[in-house]
Amino acid sequence: MTVRKLSQPRGWAFGLGVAILKPPLLGIASRTWIDGEKIPATGGCVIALNHISHLDPLLVAHFLYDHGRLPRYLAKSGLFTNKALGGFLTSAGQIPVERLSRNAVGAYDAAVQAVNDGECVVVYPEGTITRDPDLWPMRGKTGAARIALETSAPVIPIGHWGAQSILPPYAHKPDLWPRKHITMKAGDPVPLDDLRAEERSQRNIHAATDRIMEAITTLVSDVRGEPAPAERFDPRKAGVEETGNPNRKRDRE
Repeated sequence: MTVRKLSQPRGWAFGLGVAILKPPLLGIASRTWIDGEKIPATGGCVIALNHISHLDPLLVAHFLYDHGRLPRYLAKSGLFTNKALGGFLTSAGQIPVERLSRNAVGAYDAAVQAVNDGECVVVYPEGTITRDPDLWPMRGKTGAARIALETSAPVIPIGHWGAQSILPPYAHKPDLWPRKHITMKAGDPVPLDDLRAEERSQRNIHAATDRIMEAITTLVSDVRGEPAPAERFDPRKAGVEETGNPNRKRDRE
């Protein structure tokens, strides 16, 4: 079901990706798209959502594409080392980021420029698949908030559930039978204008991050049909690895 038709040129990379990936995505899961019309039809915006599976980027791309937008991701730089895959990702307008490094600032600058150019930039504020044992959104990082405060673009939160039943966190093989169900729900823009009006500081950046994570968590609670924990999981306090498979210290995503 396409709610809003794409109005911008999608290019060869997106055209190829849609032709290859959309049919199997429709085959492996049914879906419920909720309030996708809250995603701006045009203009720069930041999409912020929870991260529960390595399948998430494909599913949110499907959701955004069905509502007339092409996603631009902050993708881990390792994906660009393969010449063919890197060329494809670059042609599709994806943005490489070196996580937990000084070079991550280059990705921030690229994301800000993309939003200012009218693109729809997808950010996972948690920075990786959630470490929460029950897959609730965990403590967020500040990237999405920084981009939003710098650009004045709307931040659209999305909560989703179901991807983990197809491909659990760090699983190597998908579970395709029986057919699963995916639910995605978009929310209203996160209110940040009062923070934008203030002088930029760590305090208002963290306040913006908390508001974004709260909006995402509320949507996840809605689609799961159960209350979220009173306090978000913090991997640092829990002594859990911040990248890679938390159950195997030597793994890296």
